[in-house]
Amino acid sequence: MDTKSGIVLLEKEAGMTSHTAVRRLARLFGVEKAGHTGTLDPMATGVLPVLIGRGVKASEYLTEGDKHYIATLRLGLTTDTEDITGTTLRVSDRLPDEAEVLAALQAFRGEILQTPPMYSALKVGGHKLMDLARRGVTVEREPRPITVHRLTAEKLSESDYRLDVVCSKGTYIRTLCADIGAALGVGGVMASLCRAEAAGFPLSACHTLAAYEAMTEEERNAAVIPTEALFTCLPALYFPPFFARLAENGQRVDEKKLGAFYPEKTRLRLVDDAGFFALGEITPEGSVRVLKLFRL
Repeated sequence: MDTKSGIVLLEKEAGMTSHTAVRRLARLFGVEKAGHTGTLDPMATGVLPVLIGRGVKASEYLTEGDKHYIATLRLGLTTDTEDITGTTLRVSDRLPDEAEVLAALQAFRGEILQTPPMYSALKVGGHKLMDLARRGVTVEREPRPITVHRLTAEKLSESDYRLDVVCSKGTYIRTLCADIGAALGVGGVMASLCRAEAAGFPLSACHTLAAYEAMTEEERNAAVIPTEALFTCLPALYFPPFFARLAENGQRVDEKKLGAFYPEKTRLRLVDDAGFFALGEITPEGSVRVLKLFRL
Protein backbone atom coordinates (compact mmCIF):
# COMPACT_ATOMS: atom_id res chain seq x y z
CA MET A 1 0.00 0.00 0.00
CA ASP A 2 1.31 3.46 -0.89
CA THR A 3 1.95 5.58 2.18
CA LYS A 4 2.75 8.74 0.26
CA SER A 5 -0.13 10.57 -1.39
CA GLY A 6 -0.57 13.87 -3.19
CA ILE A 7 0.81 15.91 -6.07
CA VAL A 8 4.39 16.13 -7.30
CA LEU A 9 5.05 19.06 -9.62
CA LEU A 10 7.49 18.05 -12.34
CA GLU A 11 9.18 20.36 -14.83
CA LYS A 12 9.38 17.96 -17.74
CA GLU A 13 12.39 18.30 -19.96
CA ALA A 14 12.51 17.82 -23.72
CA GLY A 15 13.17 14.32 -25.06
CA MET A 16 11.28 12.44 -22.36
CA THR A 17 7.80 10.94 -22.65
CA SER A 18 5.26 11.76 -19.96
CA HIS A 19 4.93 8.04 -19.24
CA THR A 20 8.67 7.69 -18.61
CA ALA A 21 8.68 10.75 -16.38
CA VAL A 22 5.85 9.34 -14.25
CA ARG A 23 7.48 5.91 -14.00
CA ARG A 24 10.80 7.38 -12.83
CA LEU A 25 9.09 9.64 -10.28
CA ALA A 26 7.06 6.73 -8.92
CA ARG A 27 10.23 4.72 -8.40
CA LEU A 28 11.96 7.70 -6.79
CA PHE A 29 9.10 8.31 -4.34
CA GLY A 30 8.60 4.60 -3.69
CA VAL A 31 4.93 4.37 -4.72
CA GLU A 32 3.07 1.81 -6.81
CA LYS A 33 0.38 4.16 -8.09
CA ALA A 34 1.25 7.30 -10.05
CA GLY A 35 -0.22 9.12 -13.02
CA HIS A 36 -0.01 12.41 -14.87
CA THR A 37 -2.88 14.75 -15.63
CA GLY A 38 -2.40 15.44 -19.32
CA THR A 39 0.27 14.18 -21.68
CA LEU A 40 3.07 16.42 -22.90
CA ASP A 41 4.70 15.43 -26.19
CA PRO A 42 8.31 14.20 -25.87
CA MET A 43 9.60 17.44 -27.45
CA ALA A 44 7.56 19.59 -25.03
CA THR A 45 8.70 20.96 -21.69
CA GLY A 46 6.98 22.46 -18.67
CA VAL A 47 4.41 21.73 -16.00
CA LEU A 48 3.50 18.07 -15.54
CA PRO A 49 1.52 17.51 -12.32
CA VAL A 50 2.07 13.92 -11.22
CA LEU A 51 -0.37 12.32 -8.78
CA ILE A 52 0.99 9.66 -6.45
CA GLY A 53 -0.67 7.18 -4.10
CA ARG A 54 -4.33 7.90 -3.41
CA GLY A 55 -3.85 11.27 -5.10
CA VAL A 56 -4.31 9.39 -8.40
CA LYS A 57 -8.04 9.36 -7.62
CA ALA A 58 -8.11 13.11 -8.30
CA SER A 59 -6.85 12.81 -11.90
CA GLU A 60 -10.25 13.41 -13.50
CA TYR A 61 -10.53 16.73 -11.70
CA LEU A 62 -7.10 18.03 -12.75
CA THR A 63 -7.72 17.48 -16.45
CA GLU A 64 -10.78 19.76 -16.44
CA GLY A 65 -9.03 23.11 -16.01
CA ASP A 66 -7.55 25.57 -18.49
CA LYS A 67 -3.87 25.44 -19.41
CA HIS A 68 -1.27 28.06 -20.32
CA TYR A 69 1.27 27.38 -23.07
CA ILE A 70 4.19 29.22 -24.62
CA ALA A 71 4.88 27.89 -28.12
CA THR A 72 6.91 28.73 -31.20
CA LEU A 73 4.95 28.84 -34.45
CA ARG A 74 7.11 28.32 -37.54
CA LEU A 75 5.44 29.46 -40.74
CA GLY A 76 6.15 28.29 -44.28
CA LEU A 77 6.40 24.60 -43.39
CA THR A 78 3.90 21.74 -43.30
CA THR A 79 4.66 18.33 -41.75
CA ASP A 80 2.66 15.16 -41.16
CA THR A 81 2.86 15.54 -37.37
CA GLU A 82 2.13 19.31 -37.31
CA ASP A 83 5.45 19.91 -35.53
CA ILE A 84 9.11 20.08 -36.55
CA THR A 85 9.75 16.43 -35.70
CA GLY A 86 7.61 15.21 -38.59
CA THR A 87 8.19 14.49 -42.26
CA THR A 88 8.12 17.62 -44.40
CA LEU A 89 5.15 17.69 -46.76
CA ARG A 90 5.38 21.23 -48.14
CA VAL A 91 7.64 24.29 -47.96
CA SER A 92 6.20 27.66 -48.90
CA ASP A 93 8.13 30.06 -51.13
CA ARG A 94 6.66 33.07 -49.32
CA LEU A 95 6.15 34.22 -45.75
CA PRO A 96 3.39 36.55 -44.55
CA ASP A 97 4.24 39.87 -42.93
CA GLU A 98 3.63 40.50 -39.24
CA ALA A 99 0.37 42.37 -39.82
CA GLU A 100 -1.07 39.38 -41.71
CA VAL A 101 -0.10 36.99 -38.94
CA LEU A 102 -1.58 39.12 -36.17
CA ALA A 103 -4.81 39.62 -38.13
CA ALA A 104 -5.14 35.85 -38.71
CA LEU A 105 -5.08 35.13 -34.99
CA GLN A 106 -8.50 36.70 -34.46
CA ALA A 107 -10.24 33.71 -36.06
CA PHE A 108 -8.67 31.40 -33.46
CA ARG A 109 -9.79 33.23 -30.32
CA GLY A 110 -12.87 32.30 -28.31
CA GLU A 111 -14.95 29.18 -28.90
CA ILE A 112 -13.77 27.36 -32.02
CA LEU A 113 -13.82 23.87 -33.53
CA GLN A 114 -10.57 21.93 -33.78
CA THR A 115 -9.96 18.61 -35.52
CA PRO A 116 -7.66 16.39 -33.43
CA PRO A 117 -4.41 15.45 -35.23
CA MET A 118 -3.72 11.96 -36.45
CA TYR A 119 -0.57 11.92 -34.34
CA SER A 120 -2.42 11.88 -31.01
CA ALA A 121 -3.36 9.41 -28.30
CA LEU A 122 -7.08 9.63 -29.08
CA LYS A 123 -8.71 6.32 -29.96
CA VAL A 124 -10.96 5.56 -32.91
CA GLY A 125 -12.45 2.08 -33.11
CA GLY A 126 -10.22 0.97 -30.26
CA HIS A 127 -7.02 2.08 -32.02
CA LYS A 128 -4.83 5.04 -31.08
CA LEU A 129 -4.72 7.58 -33.90
CA MET A 130 -0.93 7.78 -33.67
CA ASP A 131 -0.63 4.02 -34.23
CA LEU A 132 -2.81 4.27 -37.32
CA ALA A 133 -0.83 7.29 -38.56
CA ARG A 134 2.45 5.41 -38.24
CA ARG A 135 0.97 2.71 -40.48
CA GLY A 136 0.04 5.35 -43.04
CA VAL A 137 -3.67 5.16 -42.25
CA THR A 138 -5.76 8.33 -42.03
CA VAL A 139 -9.29 8.25 -40.58
CA GLU A 140 -12.02 10.83 -40.29
CA ARG A 141 -12.01 12.77 -37.02
CA GLU A 142 -14.90 14.82 -35.73
CA PRO A 143 -14.05 18.47 -34.98
CA ARG A 144 -14.34 19.21 -31.27
CA PRO A 145 -15.25 22.46 -29.52
CA ILE A 146 -12.43 24.14 -27.62
CA THR A 147 -12.01 27.60 -26.13
CA VAL A 148 -8.97 29.79 -26.65
CA HIS A 149 -9.16 32.40 -23.91
CA ARG A 150 -5.96 34.19 -24.88
CA LEU A 151 -3.83 34.09 -28.01
CA THR A 152 -1.04 36.58 -28.69
CA ALA A 153 1.99 36.45 -30.95
CA GLU A 154 5.43 38.05 -30.80
CA LYS A 155 7.60 38.06 -33.92
CA LEU A 156 10.94 36.32 -33.41
CA SER A 157 12.10 36.10 -37.03
CA GLU A 158 10.62 36.17 -40.54
CA SER A 159 9.25 32.66 -40.02
CA ASP A 160 8.94 32.27 -36.24
CA TYR A 161 6.44 33.71 -33.77
CA ARG A 162 6.19 33.22 -30.02
CA LEU A 163 2.60 32.28 -29.15
CA ASP A 164 1.14 32.84 -25.69
CA VAL A 165 -1.97 30.66 -25.35
CA VAL A 166 -4.46 30.11 -22.54
CA CYS A 167 -6.96 27.45 -23.58
CA SER A 168 -9.44 24.83 -22.46
CA LYS A 169 -8.70 21.14 -22.02
CA GLY A 170 -8.42 19.10 -25.19
CA THR A 171 -6.67 21.85 -27.16
CA TYR A 172 -3.82 20.70 -29.39
CA ILE A 173 -1.25 23.47 -29.77
CA ARG A 174 0.33 21.60 -32.71
CA THR A 175 -2.97 21.74 -34.51
CA LEU A 176 -3.46 25.39 -33.60
CA CYS A 177 -0.10 26.17 -35.23
CA ALA A 178 -0.97 24.12 -38.31
CA ASP A 179 -4.39 25.75 -38.62
CA ILE A 180 -2.96 29.26 -38.34
CA GLY A 181 -0.42 28.41 -41.04
CA ALA A 182 -3.17 26.97 -43.26
CA ALA A 183 -5.30 30.09 -42.78
CA LEU A 184 -2.34 32.18 -43.95
CA GLY A 185 -1.88 29.90 -46.96
CA VAL A 186 1.74 29.07 -46.15
CA GLY A 187 1.53 26.20 -43.68
CA GLY A 188 2.72 26.16 -40.10
CA VAL A 189 4.19 23.84 -37.50
CA MET A 190 4.91 23.90 -33.79
CA ALA A 191 8.66 24.38 -33.33
CA SER A 192 8.68 24.33 -29.51
CA LEU A 193 6.20 24.01 -26.65
CA CYS A 194 6.33 24.80 -22.94
CA ARG A 195 3.35 24.31 -20.65
CA ALA A 196 3.61 27.31 -18.35
CA GLU A 197 0.68 26.43 -16.09
CA ALA A 198 -1.65 23.49 -15.51
CA ALA A 199 -4.21 22.69 -12.81
CA GLY A 200 -3.45 26.10 -11.30
CA PHE A 201 0.24 25.28 -10.78
CA PRO A 202 2.84 27.53 -12.46
CA LEU A 203 6.18 26.42 -13.88
CA SER A 204 7.96 28.30 -11.08
CA ALA A 205 6.52 25.81 -8.55
CA CYS A 206 7.98 22.77 -10.36
CA HIS A 207 11.26 20.86 -10.03
CA THR A 208 13.11 18.87 -12.67
CA LEU A 209 13.61 15.14 -12.31
CA ALA A 210 17.30 15.76 -11.60
CA ALA A 211 16.37 18.17 -8.81
CA TYR A 212 14.10 15.59 -7.18
CA GLU A 213 16.84 12.96 -7.49
CA ALA A 214 19.29 15.30 -5.76
CA MET A 215 16.95 15.87 -2.79
CA THR A 216 17.10 13.91 0.44
CA GLU A 217 14.09 11.66 1.13
CA GLU A 218 12.91 14.18 3.72
CA GLU A 219 13.11 17.02 1.19
CA ARG A 220 11.25 14.99 -1.43
CA ASN A 221 8.48 14.11 1.00
CA ALA A 222 8.16 17.78 1.96
CA ALA A 223 7.74 18.65 -1.74
CA VAL A 224 4.60 16.50 -2.08
CA ILE A 225 1.56 18.78 -2.18
CA PRO A 226 -1.53 17.52 -0.33
CA THR A 227 -4.35 16.40 -2.62
CA GLU A 228 -6.64 18.87 -0.86
CA ALA A 229 -4.74 21.69 -2.60
CA LEU A 230 -6.64 20.81 -5.77
CA PHE A 231 -9.91 21.73 -4.10
CA THR A 232 -9.04 24.80 -2.05
CA CYS A 233 -11.41 26.87 -4.16
CA LEU A 234 -14.33 24.78 -2.81
CA PRO A 235 -16.12 25.43 0.50
CA ALA A 236 -15.02 23.19 3.36
CA LEU A 237 -17.74 21.33 5.27
CA TYR A 238 -16.90 19.85 8.68
CA PHE A 239 -18.18 16.35 9.54
CA PRO A 240 -18.29 15.33 13.22
CA PRO A 241 -16.85 11.81 13.80
CA PHE A 242 -20.21 9.99 13.62
CA PHE A 243 -21.23 11.59 10.31
CA ALA A 244 -17.69 11.23 8.92
CA ARG A 245 -17.91 7.47 9.44
CA LEU A 246 -21.28 7.38 7.66
CA ALA A 247 -19.86 9.32 4.70
CA GLU A 248 -16.76 7.13 4.50
CA ASN A 249 -19.05 4.10 4.33
CA GLY A 250 -20.91 5.55 1.36
CA GLN A 251 -23.97 6.88 3.16
CA ARG A 252 -25.46 10.27 2.38
CA VAL A 253 -25.83 12.81 5.18
CA ASP A 254 -28.56 15.46 5.37
CA GLU A 255 -26.77 18.79 5.05
CA LYS A 256 -29.05 20.34 7.70
CA LYS A 257 -27.61 17.92 10.24
CA LEU A 258 -24.23 19.42 9.46
CA GLY A 259 -25.50 22.97 9.74
CA ALA A 260 -25.07 23.55 5.99
CA PHE A 261 -27.39 25.08 3.40
CA TYR A 262 -25.81 24.92 -0.05
CA PRO A 263 -27.48 24.96 -3.48
CA GLU A 264 -27.92 21.68 -5.33
CA LYS A 265 -24.77 20.35 -7.06
CA THR A 266 -22.46 22.51 -4.94
CA ARG A 267 -19.13 20.71 -4.60
CA LEU A 268 -17.46 20.68 -1.19
CA ARG A 269 -14.26 19.71 0.58
CA LEU A 270 -15.31 17.27 3.29
CA VAL A 271 -13.17 17.51 6.42
CA ASP A 272 -13.23 15.89 9.85
CA ASP A 273 -11.03 16.11 12.93
CA ALA A 274 -8.15 14.57 10.97
CA GLY A 275 -8.53 16.95 8.02
CA PHE A 276 -9.61 16.50 4.40
CA PHE A 277 -11.04 13.09 3.57
CA ALA A 278 -13.33 13.41 0.52
CA LEU A 279 -14.78 15.48 -2.27
CA GLY A 280 -18.54 15.83 -1.88
CA GLU A 281 -21.59 17.25 -3.60
CA ILE A 282 -25.07 18.43 -2.59
CA THR A 283 -27.83 16.19 -3.98
CA PRO A 284 -31.28 17.37 -5.18
CA GLU A 285 -32.68 16.04 -1.87
CA GLY A 286 -30.39 18.30 0.16
CA SER A 287 -27.98 15.65 1.38
CA VAL A 288 -24.20 15.41 0.98
CA ARG A 289 -22.86 12.52 -1.05
CA VAL A 290 -19.21 11.56 -1.42
CA LEU A 291 -17.92 11.88 -4.98
CA LYS A 292 -14.43 10.64 -4.25
CA LEU A 293 -12.92 9.32 -1.04
CA PHE A 294 -9.27 10.22 -0.53
CA ARG A 295 -8.62 8.48 2.76
CA LEU A 296 -8.59 4.77 3.50
